Amino acid sequence: MKFSIFKVALRNLKRNAFRTAVLVFSIGLLVSILVFGSSFILSVGSSLERASARLGADILVVPVGAREYAEEMLLETKVKTFYMDKGLMDRVGQVEGVTEITYQTYLETIWGVCCDVPPAKVVAFDQDTDFIVRPWLKEALGRELKKGEAILGHTAYTDLDLLEVDSSVLFGAKFDIVGVLEETGTGLDNAIFITDANIDKIIEKGKSRLKPNQISLMFVKVKEGLDPYPIGAKIESEVVEVDVIQRSEMGESIIATLKDINRIFLITIVLASVLSMFLTWTIFTAIVNERAREVGIMRAIGAKGSHIVGMFMIEVFLLGFMGSVFGIALGNYLSLTLSEVFTLLRDMAATLTLVERIEVSLLGLAVGVGICVVGALSSIIRIKRLEPLTVLKEV
Repeated sequence: MKFSIFKVALRNLKRNAFRTAVLVFSIGLLVSILVFGSSFILSVGSSLERASARLGADILVVPVGAREYAEEMLLETKVKTFYMDKGLMDRVGQVEGVTEITYQTYLETIWGVCCDVPPAKVVAFDQDTDFIVRPWLKEALGRELKKGEAILGHTAYTDLDLLEVDSSVLFGAKFDIVGVLEETGTGLDNAIFITDANIDKIIEKGKSRLKPNQISLMFVKVKEGLDPYPIGAKIESEVVEVDVIQRSEMGESIIATLKDINRIFLITIVLASVLSMFLTWTIFTAIVNERAREVGIMRAIGAKGSHIVGMFMIEVFLLGFMGSVFGIALGNYLSLTLSEVFTLLRDMAATLTLVERIEVSLLGLAVGVGICVVGALSSIIRIKRLEPLTVLKEV
């Protein structure tokens, strides 16, 4: 009986192909909006979390007024330069609770100067104190970076493809490209890494704004078990030339923007869901009225109410499933192809993992099928309660 009910349900959907297509298309559009919007929000949020976790420091110390620049540099693919005196490290390191401290210096390559690469951020780091780049460097190269050598971040490699040549010229100084770091999910993926041993040579060439004894940012670790917030506040009070960014606070402006986008997204989904449920209810009300005689005959020859409900529920699930699959495919296609159109996604190189994309797709499937069921439920309950003899007399 179950097999024959399925065949009847399938035949009923084919009977009015246009109406079926309209409902499948409307459910598909709703699910595509859900999948695309969820992918956008989740990819940015996940990228922020991954970036924050992989920086490896409790506190970031930047020049006064450079908070936004530092976040754009570390979380996004933007190229920013900002500097402070390297001597400030000694004062920060003397603050009680600070256990480790290292620094990075950010330089911007010059467009149009002979042999320089297109605009990209060049990161100079101190190998003696570094705890940010060295773990990646160990996996990629298996040794320390030498003077005159450079290694590419993952995005810098894919965008610039500098491994096709044996060397590159940065700020007038020649560097041997020795490898590529694994993707980290941070703005540092779009960087070319060199050691601070090369800084004097770069300054000597005069093609950078960097001056002697300048650095861009300090990464600070605090003693295990201590709260980094009061230590950060103490650094700001004792070293007035700097601002402090707590790792947990990184990307707050982006998160605030995401909350606004999320509200707009939720309102859009709710309105689209109500519209889809109303459309489903309208179509299934018409279907029930058209097939009242058919149902009456089925009941008269022995079909139970559960058989009738099962037949209609199979139709509902098939409609919801087909619409959801269409919407999932469309939503994922849009999220993949339009990622370069949205500035936030492009700048953060925000992407979803396969598991996250599957989770979003399953959410879209559940919502699509659920809306179909809720929209058709009242009509299915009404047809179940019809008395066969009454229906046959009225029709």
